[in-house]
Amino acid sequence: MSKQYPVRAMCPNRKNFWLATVSALVVSASSSVALAQQASGALAASDLVDEVVVTGFRKSLSDARAIKRDSVIQKDAIVAEDMAKFPDLNLAESLQRLPGVQITREAGEGRRISLRGLGPDFSRVQLNGMEVLGNVDSAQDSRGQRSRDRAFDFNIFASELFSKVEVEKTFEAAQNEGGMAGTVALFTGKPFDYAPGSKAAVSLKLGTNEYTKDTQPRVAALFSRNWDNKFGVAVSVAYSKRETTEQGHNTYNYDQPDADTLKGLVAKGLDISHLSAAQKTKFLSGDLYFADGNRISSWDSKAERLGLTGAVQWKPIDNLLLTLDVLHGEFTTHRDEMHLATRPLKSDGSVAFDTPAGGVWPAIFQKGSVINDLAWDKDNYVTKTDVTGTTFGSEHRRSLNENRFNQLALTGKWDASDRLSIDGHVGYEKSTYKTPYDDKLYMRAKGNLIANYGADGQSASFSYPGWDPTNPANYAMDSFYYRGFNNHSELREGVLNARYELTDALTVRAGIAYHKFTQGGRDLFYDDNVNGTRSKTRGTSVADISSVFTNNAGSWLVGDYAKAFAKYKEYHRFGPNTDGTGGALQDIENVYETSEETISEYVQADWDSELFGKRFRGNIGLRGYSTDTHSTGWIQGDSYAYLGTTDVKGSYEGVLPALNTVLDLTPEVLVRFSATQNLNRPSLGSMAAKGSAFQDEDNGEITASRGNPDLKPFKDTTLDLSVEYYFGKSGLLSAGVFRKDITNFITSNTLHNVPFSETGVPYSTIPGATGSTIVTDFDVPTNSSDKVKLTGVEFVAQGQFSFLPEPFDKLGGVANYTYVNSNTDLTGISKSNYNITLYYETDRWGARGSLSHRTRWYTGYNSDVMSADTRGFEGSTYVDASAFFNLTDKLQVSLDAVNLTNEKDTQFWGQNRYLYNQNQSGRTYMMGLSYKF
Repeated sequence: MSKQYPVRAMCPNRKNFWLATVSALVVSASSSVALAQQASGALAASDLVDEVVVTGFRKSLSDARAIKRDSVIQKDAIVAEDMAKFPDLNLAESLQRLPGVQITREAGEGRRISLRGLGPDFSRVQLNGMEVLGNVDSAQDSRGQRSRDRAFDFNIFASELFSKVEVEKTFEAAQNEGGMAGTVALFTGKPFDYAPGSKAAVSLKLGTNEYTKDTQPRVAALFSRNWDNKFGVAVSVAYSKRETTEQGHNTYNYDQPDADTLKGLVAKGLDISHLSAAQKTKFLSGDLYFADGNRISSWDSKAERLGLTGAVQWKPIDNLLLTLDVLHGEFTTHRDEMHLATRPLKSDGSVAFDTPAGGVWPAIFQKGSVINDLAWDKDNYVTKTDVTGTTFGSEHRRSLNENRFNQLALTGKWDASDRLSIDGHVGYEKSTYKTPYDDKLYMRAKGNLIANYGADGQSASFSYPGWDPTNPANYAMDSFYYRGFNNHSELREGVLNARYELTDALTVRAGIAYHKFTQGGRDLFYDDNVNGTRSKTRGTSVADISSVFTNNAGSWLVGDYAKAFAKYKEYHRFGPNTDGTGGALQDIENVYETSEETISEYVQADWDSELFGKRFRGNIGLRGYSTDTHSTGWIQGDSYAYLGTTDVKGSYEGVLPALNTVLDLTPEVLVRFSATQNLNRPSLGSMAAKGSAFQDEDNGEITASRGNPDLKPFKDTTLDLSVEYYFGKSGLLSAGVFRKDITNFITSNTLHNVPFSETGVPYSTIPGATGSTIVTDFDVPTNSSDKVKLTGVEFVAQGQFSFLPEPFDKLGGVANYTYVNSNTDLTGISKSNYNITLYYETDRWGARGSLSHRTRWYTGYNSDVMSADTRGFEGSTYVDASAFFNLTDKLQVSLDAVNLTNEKDTQFWGQNRYLYNQNQSGRTYMMGLSYKF
């Protein structure tokens, strides 16, 4: 059983494709201008030609272009052409079509965004005017499975619930501070968005994935009633259910046993006699890095998503509008992970070689491994191992994950006079993430393994000669692990703004905002060393509790929870079993509560006048902010023992200037320039007051660590310049350059010989310590004095190929390219990315295909060549397609295809980009019907 999974895949010549597409769009622009010039002077088109009504995808492009053109700040948008007609199945996948936006994926579905060279933590997301902070959920630890941060997971909401998404790339004083990469604003439908009367739409889609072969329903229904723009109600519901799988090869990165450890393993029965003299010497040197946990894996999930929105609008008088928005979102996943990995019982880490197990293990485990062959590269990474008698672990991990989101927002706008208007909102949000159970069922196996990572360590080929991974005789039961997780966040917000038109050309705005955010949680780990399962399960037969699992990487035995629980009288628990086995739960981690309370205010002047006879508009303003932070958290010691609680407060304040200008060189050509400052609040993990304290038993030295709620926010100075050319109904050509200088960058810092009283960690955590007791090493995140610089360029081209003869004149295209250059302190970004969409659309039918590419990107970086702190993802290209056919004016049939090339998702570690994780999620196809009335 063997399969090769190379990291790099062959791909089309994207450069030529990009150039050809842009050339076609430029020709379209030139032809449109030429035709317009020929027509001018002869007759006015408005005199003889009826207005052309644009519909469908072209309409959404036209509406989005209008938002961009009218905006004073740098802004891009995506607009639904009609109810339940958002252009993509997922909000993140729609956003990736915009210039400067890159996304990460989960099981093939868009999840998070990076914007203009800054990672997901640096983008602020708003929903109906309120900031959104969701809780994180990923199947894979390597993606930050349950870390708490500021990033938003866009897969929690169905796209059908939204009417518009705007991405604000530059800052103005009237915006709430934060999100120095930009602000993503999500909007649900309102009853006054539609004409008076009733309007409704129903959409039903059924799909499947090539790996799961399931039926994936996706249902949306929307209803709006508008009583003459005096009172209106809009409600919507969206539900979807799907099975997903990600399959492939992976490791835990590497293990480097030292020389003494390796010599000890040989003395205990590890056989290296088959190696050459040079191989033996190298093996025993302690210089080699071994792939740790060589695994074939499958992450399988059954996911359900439910979204409900409601909006009520009321105009009690002509100059007063009240809007109440309610949103409820649920995203639930039942996951099953299956892994077959090297998992020795009496060796080092999770390498492929072992010594005799001893104890209760069956006879097949009582022989040491035989290493038949080794190969390594110039940096001592082992690229090939041939081992007889490898010990494996078969892990079946099951979990239930529940995301819940609720928002209530009341917005008001009062036009007090022709020149004075007042608006604002109050709102409340709560988001919870719960994992009631996250359990592991471990079995062990004994067999042979040839693991080949290629000459460069960037591919994986595993073969299992001479034994059957599906035969229960080669396995023995090990134990159970029981785990659970709970995260929650809340937001309370109030905003009040006033606008006064001093003259027709000058408007003054001012406002105040209150924002309080809190987040907390805890993680529970009840591992087999304390839950008592080892003593009754380890070494027993698996014949009656296992089944064969097969995916594209291979076939092996996995444990069956129902059968195993029944056999061993076990169940998911966080305390002693009813049969008396198991001790008290000891491992409780990440226990902290963090809050931010901010009051901010701003003043801003907006103008729309002339400069040298050209229309000149913009705004200039200042925004002041004052933030108080407060965090409490557990201090833990050896074996995660609770030692005490730390309580730390912090604060910061400042003023942010902002200037945005737009000069209309002609009615079609705009020049934008912005000079702004903004901030990004510190990551929640670095602010958390949780920490640790240890005392060395030999020398008595004390080490301690904790988060730092007194961190100052990141702060950036941004310059942005762009030129935009608008033509036709939806045509656009633009080029822009931007630069960010970032200060207060947050780094980990170790302070030496610090009095306990200055650490913020209670000295009572160490017996006998006082406030003056010296802490030898104290780790705490701090703000760096260094500046981080980022420079980028963006190009956009879109247009209708109306210059082509019929029927090709219905063709159109959208393309963009972004390049970002920064130093290694900034992670989570690709240096370049581009998106291309080609579409063909008539009143009756239409189709479009989209290609999205991003180059390699890093999630961490270390100057040491072999450090696993350097991690990242190889570049990827995703291709999606969709088509529709209007059976009648009200009934439409559609077809969607997602991830048509079944793209590989490849993670690496180290500067040599050794394979860490590589998987595929399969192609997804959906067919649907929608009806509007």
